[in-house]
This record gives sequence, C-alpha cells and structure tokens, in this order.
Amino acid sequence: MYYAEKEAKKFLEKNNFEIFPSLYAKNENQLKQSVQKLNFPIVLKISGKNIVHKKAIGGVKLNIKNYEQAKEHFEKMKAIKGFQEAIIQEQASGKEILLGIKKTPEFNHVIVFGRGGSDVEKLKDVSFRIAPINKKDAVKMLAETKIHSSLNKNNIKMIIKNIMKLNSLIRKFPEISELDINPLMLHDGKAEIIDARILFEK
Repeated sequence: MYYAEKEAKKFLEKNNFEIFPSLYAKNENQLKQSVQKLNFPIVLKISGKNIVHKKAIGGVKLNIKNYEQAKEHFEKMKAIKGFQEAIIQEQASGKEILLGIKKTPEFNHVIVFGRGGSDVEKLKDVSFRIAPINKKDAVKMLAETKIHSSLNKNNIKMIIKNIMKLNSLIRKFPEISELDINPLMLHDGKAEIIDARILFEK
C-alpha cells in the first residue's frame, strides 16, 4: 500500500508530527478560494494516488507570485496523467531536513537523517541507525553529517524529537517498508513536514 503526500501527511499528523498547512484544489473554483487564503509566493504541487516523483513529471511549481500564474500552472498540472488535485502551500523558507525509515533485508528497520531539499541525491549528506534507537544514538546521527555544523540548539532539539517519533512509529507500525519526509522544514522555531510519502508492506 502506498500513501502519496496527502495521505502520508494525514497519517503522520495522527501520529503527533507537525504538518505545514496545505490546501487542496480539484478545480479552478477551489484553486481561487484556496489562493485567496494564502500569502504569496505560493507553491503548487500535483497530487495523485499513484504519483511518486512529482518533480520529475513537472508536478511542482515554486515561487508563484499571483493568481494568474497559479491558474496557468494548475491547468498544466491537470493535463498530467494521474492528476487528482493540486496541493497549495505558502512558500516556506528555512533549513530543509530529510528524515526517513527504510526496511532492509539485513537490518530490518533503519532510521535515516540528513540534509533535505531537492538536491538530496546529489549531496548525499545522510547518516543511518538500525532501529530501535535512543536519544544518544540520535545525537550521534546528527554529528555524522555536514549539516550538523549549521544547526542551532533549538534545531537539534526539534530534529531529535522527530527522530524519536520515527522510532516510536516503527514500533507501532512495523509494516512500514519505506517512509520519506523531505523536507522537514525548520523555521520560526518550528519543525513542520512539508512533504512526505509512505510505503507499507502488503
């Protein structure tokens, strides 16, 4: 079973993770109503049950400055195969963190932490631990990455809190095969999930 962004964030919210606010639009009328509630610039993302890599198919548009631009990109997204609705968010800025869970044949569940954002594959600034872990393990995970040096005390505290939430999630839902949170955005003293996806074992 696969949870794309909308379902994944609902699931994570139920399990005490903080979620960055999102609105949804299936048609132009809903788009207009949503955009009126937000401050520009905004972000538009494609949503669909079978869509995995939104960016690769042109399903993510950043820095939209007015409704006309939003409408234009919305029309283009509607033409992409698998489109069900658009996700609309205010454009957040802050530190982008990658968090995740991966079930492996050798070690069972592994927790992942690293630098998030669109350059994850290129930068490969990540560390791993076999679950279950404790807070000391989480601190060591952070120390193994380059991004660690740019984090303040509050950032570190919030990241560790979220890593420990992942640790609890594995205990509660051992059927999670893969979970990607990218990014967890650190901004304004908060740590909120902007995007996520989850794969469960059948």
